[in-house]
Amino acid sequence: MLEIKPSESCAFDEISLGEVMLRLDPGDSRIRTARSFRVWEGGGEYNVARGLRRCFGMKTAVITALAENDVGRLIEDLILQGGVDTSLISWFPFDGVGKRTRNGLNFTERGFGVRGALGVSDRGFTAASQIKPDDIDFDYIFKTLGARWFHTGGIFAALSDSSAQTAVKAVKTAKKYGTVVSYDLNYRPSLWKDIGGPEKAREVNRELARYVDVMIGNEEDFTACLGLEVRGNSPDLKELCVDGYREMLTEAVKVYPNIKLAATTLRTVKCASVNGWSAICYADGRIYTGLDFPELDIYDRVGGGDSFASGLIYGLMTDDDPQRALNYGVAHGALAMTTPGDTSMASKKEVESLICGAGARVQR
Repeated sequence: MLEIKPSESCAFDEISLGEVMLRLDPGDSRIRTARSFRVWEGGGEYNVARGLRRCFGMKTAVITALAENDVGRLIEDLILQGGVDTSLISWFPFDGVGKRTRNGLNFTERGFGVRGALGVSDRGFTAASQIKPDDIDFDYIFKTLGARWFHTGGIFAALSDSSAQTAVKAVKTAKKYGTVVSYDLNYRPSLWKDIGGPEKAREVNRELARYVDVMIGNEEDFTACLGLEVRGNSPDLKELCVDGYREMLTEAVKVYPNIKLAATTLRTVKCASVNGWSAICYADGRIYTGLDFPELDIYDRVGGGDSFASGLIYGLMTDDDPQRALNYGVAHGALAMTTPGDTSMASKKEVESLICGAGARVQR
């Protein structure tokens, strides 16, 4: 299904392009009443690289930009702790105030019960949003260094006109040198609002979709970014959703025949701390259904979709079996949502045990 270059021919198994922010987590408190915050690093595209490195042992790197100050160096230190290569980070001069360039902050509180999770981003004038296509030597990265897989997404593409242009250049160059490209649509209305809204989102994402091998997104993502809608005629609500997703993913591959696999997570929010969690994908002319967790207890839902993506990618890179890859994605995403922070704390052994039906009994 996918032609993946051998590992010995590349410096990296996977490279992600995206913004890495500093997450400030109030723990069990609320943002508006907190007196202390715990810090993590996180970013939709970066989280995939970190999951592939820390959980699955792959050699990964991140292409991003940070402002040259102590906050930027803190983010770098957190990335280094995650094992992701930092040699492709660009450092932008800091003016001492942040009028021209700064590092992004993301205040995120976990939900509980009837209170949903809340994220408040502070990312104006960030270094990553100012990356221009010619700032990065993509020919050097994909030809000279080499990468087996490249991942980016709709969050980075929505930061600015220049980041959208950079994403387009990146996927084109990756494809030119035979690197597999995955893309997570990750639609965020607040990001697209000031650069053209839904119309601009569709313009950019439809252009990017022409170079994508593996497309990932939920219902809103496929509709907002590509104009594809969920339809179905089953009287059962769950079956209606699954039937509609099947049709939507099938249509995505029909409209963009370059897409080898299209996947979507299936999340039913029963309350902030209990979700139904599964996924389906379309590949090789058929639909695959992943593991199903109808009552998944959630500790921190942020980053669950990114961990799904990294598990899916790992499965596809190690065994050209969509069913196995889908199960890796669902299991890894489920485990990631049992711990705090945007990034996964799971091990490959835990993921594979969950796939095989392991429960939550104490292990001694």
